[in-house]
Formats: sequence, structure tokens, C-alpha cells
Amino acid sequence: MCFLLGLPRSGTTLLAHLLQRHPDIVAPPEPWLMLALEAFGNVDRRHPAGSSLIEAATSEFLGRIDRTIVSRAFADAAYDQYLAEAGKRIIIDKTPRYWTVLDFVESVYPEAPHVLLMRNPYAIAASLKSTWGIPLRAESAQPVSVSSLADLMLRLPDGIISSLADLVLGLPRLAAQRTRPQTHLVQYELLVAHPDDEIQRLLTALGCDPGGVASASMGRADYLQSSSFGDRKILERNTIDESSVKSWQSQLSVEEMQTVTDLVGAELLVELGYEQELLHAQKAGVLDTGREVTELYRRIFRTWWDLRSAKAGGLSRSHAGESVQNAWNISENRDVAIEMLRGEVARLEQILRISSGL
Repeated sequence: MCFLLGLPRSGTTLLAHLLQRHPDIVAPPEPWLMLALEAFGNVDRRHPAGSSLIEAATSEFLGRIDRTIVSRAFADAAYDQYLAEAGKRIIIDKTPRYWTVLDFVESVYPEAPHVLLMRNPYAIAASLKSTWGIPLRAESAQPVSVSSLADLMLRLPDGIISSLADLVLGLPRLAAQRTRPQTHLVQYELLVAHPDDEIQRLLTALGCDPGGVASASMGRADYLQSSSFGDRKILERNTIDESSVKSWQSQLSVEEMQTVTDLVGAELLVELGYEQELLHAQKAGVLDTGREVTELYRRIFRTWWDLRSAKAGGLSRSHAGESVQNAWNISENRDVAIEMLRGEVARLEQILRISSGL
């Protein structure tokens, strides 16, 4: 069992595809299995049996036994059967949103190796913009992450704000996994520049014969045709190239680069090895607004995440890694949380006005 971790639009489909060309490995497009198991018992409010009753009953029943053992038994059965059908011995679960349940994944499979894929956050943002149409600016000249943020978060489709939350909340969570034992770090930029070397290094780390794959060429990805998940662009590619590494420089405006820099934080960009990319943005006119701004963004997005989870109903754990008590407080005091969200946005806008000299 192996987990491939990385943000959406970071190249996880490409890496999974290259790894599963080895005869020992299968990598389903995106199982989302651990997300479903972590949320077991939480059902839609419209369930005829009553969502609150279902959650209360399953929580009471599972509270008398070891829920981790139950989750492991179910996951083992599912993964083992998938492996048997594929005739392989290693399954790679590549599900980008696993950053929301990392503690649960670790508790169920503490010994499983992780392949952690990191990519330049500016390039991820550019891909979100070009592929999914995620806006990085409001209609005004200000970044979407600042301008009327509280109202935007309550009004815009969840998918848009979730994609920004991947950068704001998911990236630091994944970055913290780099020191975990049995975690094999891959830089997207190195992967596309030296695919043979990177794939052979990973195959060796996973206990596979690196000679099992002649070269890290693209090969066919027909299995994606029948799936609703995974990057569809891979179906159009015949070769691995580096064109995506620097394309963000022409795809993002200075204002959009500023949004990404504020959301992610200059400190984390440098920590992850993207100092040159930060310097390029700064030469274009991007300012380092400081750690306080990024921390405010993170608090704002955590508040929104808990509001969103409470709105969905039956929340027993916070999927952004926050405390259970905080999640319940959000659920019971939604109006207060919304006002808190607006207050933090107002404070953030004031800090940014001062930093820009307005």
C-alpha cells in the first residue's frame, strides 16, 4: 500500500501514470477511499432515516470498539481486491485531497510509504486558472482573496474556494510531511526534466526492480477514458516536456502573482526551494506583505472550511486539521463565525493598504 500525496494540479496524475507502467504497480485514477472512511456515518441531511440519527447511532456503536481497526479492515479488503483484479502487488492511492485527512491516513496505515509531490505554487495557481477557470482576481483590480472575501466565500461555488484552500491550507500541511519516515519527496520540476532518473529512484524506494520499465515515456493512458477523475490533459500528451515549468510567468499577471504570494507566504516558498520563482515575482512588482498576512489568510480559510463543513451537516471532525471543538462551535454559532470571518477580512485589507502605502 502506497499513498501519492500532492495538491490538485501539481502533476499527481502524471507521476501515478509513470509509476504504474511498472508491472508490479497499479494506480487507480483517484479512489477517494480514505476520505469516505474518515467521514463514515456522516450522510446528507436529506437522508430519509435522518442524518443526525445516523451519525449519533454509528458514533455510539463505533465508540465502543477501535474504529481504526474497522477502517483498516475495510480499506485492506478494498485495496486487496483491486490488486487481485489487476494482478499486481503494489497499489498507489493517488487522491489529491488527502491533505484534509492526513492524520486519519497515518492512523490507519502508519507503515505505508508516501510519495510526496511538490510543485511551484505559482505554476499550480496558473494551472487552476487555465484548466478550471479558478479566478485569482476579482472584477476589481484587487485579488479575489482579499476583495470582499467573506461575501465571496459565502456566495461563490464551493469548488472555487476549495481550490484556493488547497494552496492556503493544503500546501503547508503537505510540506510538514517531508520529514515523515518512509516519505519519498519528488519535485515536479525535476520529474519532467529527468523522468527516467526520478522514476527509477522511486521504484527502488518502493522495492521494485527499476529495470522493469525501459524508460519513463508517456505510454498509453486509456484507463483514464472510463474514469471521471484524473487529469484529462494526459490523454493528449505523447511526451514529457518542461514547457509547463515556466509557463506561469506569462499566464499570471502581477496582481495574480501577488495573490499567490500572499496566500502561500514568501517564507514557505523559500522553504520549499522556490526562492528563484519568488524573486521573479518580486522583480515583476510583487511585495512580501509578511507572515501576518499569510496567517490571517489561513485563519480565514479555516473558518470558511468549518462553515462549509457545518453547512453540509453531521460534522464530527474538522477536515482542515482543526480541533473538534472549533468545528462544533462553528456549527452552533454560524452567524458569529460569519461576522468573525468579515472582521478578519477587514483587518487583512487594512494591513495590505498600509503595506502598499495607500
